[in-house]
Parts: sequence; C-alpha cells; structure tokens
Amino acid sequence: MWPIMICSVIAMAIIGERFWSLQKKKIVPPDLVPQVWSLAKEKKLDDTTIRRLKTNSPLGAILSAGLINSKYGREIMKESIVEAGRQAAHELERFLNSLGTIASVTPLLGLLGTVLGMIKVFAAIMSQGVGDPGVLAGGISEALITTAAGLSVAIPSLIFHRYFEGLVEAYILGMEEESLKLIEIMHGEREEA
Repeated sequence: MWPIMICSVIAMAIIGERFWSLQKKKIVPPDLVPQVWSLAKEKKLDDTTIRRLKTNSPLGAILSAGLINSKYGREIMKESIVEAGRQAAHELERFLNSLGTIASVTPLLGLLGTVLGMIKVFAAIMSQGVGDPGVLAGGISEALITTAAGLSVAIPSLIFHRYFEGLVEAYILGMEEESLKLIEIMHGEREEA
C-alpha cells in the first residue's frame, strides 16, 4: 500500500502542476503575432524587445527564434522556428511520462498486493487449516484493498495523462500555425489580419 500511496501523492502533484503550467494564456497568448507584426512594422523589434518576447511564453520563444533569423531568409527562419518548437514541445510534455508511468504501474502494484494477500491466505491455511474464517478473511481483504487502491490511483492518472497529452498537442499545433503566419507576414506572402 505504501508504494501506491506514494504514487498517488506524486500523481496529484503532477496533475496540479500541469493544470497550473498548461494554461492557454501562458502558452499561446492571444494576439501575440499581431503585436509582433505591429512592432516589426514600426521598426521596434530591437534585441531587448526580442529577449522579452523570448521569455514571455513558449510561443514567444518560438517567434523570437524566427525573428532573430528573419534576415537570413524564409528557410533559415523556418528552421530556427522548428528547432525552437521542438524545445517548447519538450517543455510542455514535462512530467507526462511520469504520470503515464504511474498510471501503468499502480495496477501492477495492486496486483502484487493481491498476490501477497493470497500467499498469506494459503500460508494461514497450511498452518492453521481452514477452520478459522477470520484469518482467511484478513488475507482476502488485504488482497482486494490493494487491488482497489491501485486501480483508484491508475484510472484518474490515465485520464489526466491522456487529457494533458491532447492539450499539449493542441498547443503545439496552435503555435505552429501562429509561427507560419509570422513567417508569411514577414516575407510578404500574407497580409496582416
């Protein structure tokens, strides 16, 4: 039970942290591309502004990578955005592997508890016979409790793992779309919206 309880605490901490960190306004601030475009038109994209943009959000980091390399042409700008996007995606997926591992391991820990409980039942039967139902019930109860505990940690962990994976994927697609808009705007292939 102790490993299951530790997994439960870790899972809750990860879920809370991911809810806090994966807020849309922190990842993909609204109207960031139009703001960047207006700064570019006004020739106000200096090093300080780009540095501030880089620390603003993951989308800001991706856009700043493109802006720094925009003078080298469309392809270099796109490559730098892709590289920054990979870094941002990695950061967004932080702790999701751990949450997935907890979702996979806790049912196995519950099963292990079940096996250990059944071993106790059979050991009690061997030493005392089948005459004392209290000894049998204690071992069977332990087996069932650990199984239920493992599943009660695994099910919410799996649900939140899948939810956060979908959320991260949606953010990555949104950041990719916004970055492509910036590339097209900076190279005159699209009008400002």
